[in-house]
Amino acid sequence: QVQLVESGGGLVQAGGSLRLSCAASGINFSWYSMYWFRQAPGKEREFLAAINWSGSSTLYADSVKGRFTISRDNAKNTMDLQMISLQPEDTAVYYCASNRAPYRAITRNPTPGLLGSWGQGTQVTVSS
Repeated sequence: QVQLVESGGGLVQAGGSLRLSCAASGINFSWYSMYWFRQAPGKEREFLAAINWSGSSTLYADSVKGRFTISRDNAKNTMDLQMISLQPEDTAVYYCASNRAPYRAITRNPTPGLLGSWGQGTQVTVSS
């Protein structure tokens, strides 16, 4: 059974930084492209970043490009999201997700059917 567990969320002041992690189990992690999303209250879930199975390719949403960096460590079955220059509008629950099938290319517009497993989310709150 695939399990994804996010960690690293918390409360930070505007302009601050956080590093989120997603730990995977029950999956051949190095086979799967991975994604980060977020969902703010009253808003739809938003794509943030994606990384392919090897880590050689990444994609970012325009809203976070230059501030967020996605990375992965296949030896540790983990994926990270380094976030800098955080603003109050970055306040949301942050989720990681895995591709449903192995060795698939990443996209900025993943359809629900493209994704397999989701984590439970970690809250990020940015105070002004």
